[in-house]
Amino acid sequence: MDVEILSRIQFAFTISFHYIYPPLSIGIGLIMVIMEGLYLKTGDKVYETMTRFWTKIFALTFGIGVATGIVMEFEFGTNWATYSRYVGDIFGSALAAEGIFAFALESGFLGVLLFGWNRVSSKVHFIATIGVFLGSMFSAVWIVVANSWQQTPAGYHIVGEGIEARAEITDFWAMVFNPSSVDRIMHVWIGAFLAGAFLVLSVHAYYLVKGRYVELSKKAFKIALAVATVFSLSQLATGHSSADGVAENQPAKLAAMEGHFDSLAVADLYLFGWVDKEKQEVTGLGIPGGLSFLVHFDFNEPIKGLNYFPEDERPGQVNAVFQFYHIMVAIGMLLIGLTMFASFQWWRGKLFDNKWLLWAFVFAVILPQIANQAGWFAAEMGRQPWVVYGLLRTSDALSKVVTANQVLFSLIMFSIIYSVLLALFLYLLNKKIKHGPYDEKLIDKRPQQKEMVDVLD
Repeated sequence: MDVEILSRIQFAFTISFHYIYPPLSIGIGLIMVIMEGLYLKTGDKVYETMTRFWTKIFALTFGIGVATGIVMEFEFGTNWATYSRYVGDIFGSALAAEGIFAFALESGFLGVLLFGWNRVSSKVHFIATIGVFLGSMFSAVWIVVANSWQQTPAGYHIVGEGIEARAEITDFWAMVFNPSSVDRIMHVWIGAFLAGAFLVLSVHAYYLVKGRYVELSKKAFKIALAVATVFSLSQLATGHSSADGVAENQPAKLAAMEGHFDSLAVADLYLFGWVDKEKQEVTGLGIPGGLSFLVHFDFNEPIKGLNYFPEDERPGQVNAVFQFYHIMVAIGMLLIGLTMFASFQWWRGKLFDNKWLLWAFVFAVILPQIANQAGWFAAEMGRQPWVVYGLLRTSDALSKVVTANQVLFSLIMFSIIYSVLLALFLYLLNKKIKHGPYDEKLIDKRPQQKEMVDVLD
């Protein structure tokens, strides 16, 4: 493989691995705010105990997320020097804002969140929990803003020529609120809320199946189910809005997402399928004119296809973009169906009667993660051959002195290190889940004496 392919694989690997953890932190942060808020409102110690438990898991995901994110900053300089020079002014502003407004807020309140129990008042601790949650959300904002600028550049001008060319900000707020940033921020936030909510659902569904921490787990499960139901439905709206933005600003990406080749023709909406790039056709189940309707609310309105664009300005891996996009959509619909059915059972008073439903939530924890990864891959691969859409090609963004062997060696090294980190994360997560929110041995389980004892290591 050449340097470009290896560098793309390396960056995709590192960012995909890193992207497991920040969504979990954001989603768990929201759940913690709700749990602790309920504790302040009701005074029920059960809510305090579950908040303490999820605070520990939040700290674990936060720590691994920080460790895995550092590598990417170095990759910009080692593998993508031309890119770094080109977008340095844009990325520098966004990442500086992340450090000042987001990471400082999150890490500053994190100490109070973790070590402030019994040292500060309940209200002060709740404020710290909110601060950590908001910090994690703001961090996502600035990262997505920087990436969205690459998708839909705005508020800049180009100075210099050739290899010395670079983008400079002319309007900071136009850069921040570029045409795709708001839609993508909302989509990423909701994906994170779902990742965190489904982890909470999975853990407490497991406890309920095993008959452990029943009182606490029923309450925690209902909190997470409410969050998951609201945001799985909300993701439909943000997804549609994002697709409309892609249709307007990146029509070649939209064409790749649906395998639409005809230069200007009515476009079908495929539920699933397989794209044959050579034959320029899709084999699968589709709704005739469905994409045209979603974009224009008219089944007969033509959509620009891949053949409308020069061959060197189209995404290269059309089938991959198609599959990743449809995996994301399919999982999104599955999450809506699962949460709506569970909510209906809750309304009927039979939420915890079906063990198969609880087992479904135990294993559904992986679905939001797959959807988040698939959506990210569809967005980034669909942008190709551009690293900055319409301005800088990926092939021109590489460092000029890095060799394929060097990139391959570092890729192997990162794979080993990240595998160890993943194993460590899963081991510690499993250990915390097995231990549970409190020590069961110290609880008298007789029905007449079920009062919760607040005991934590």
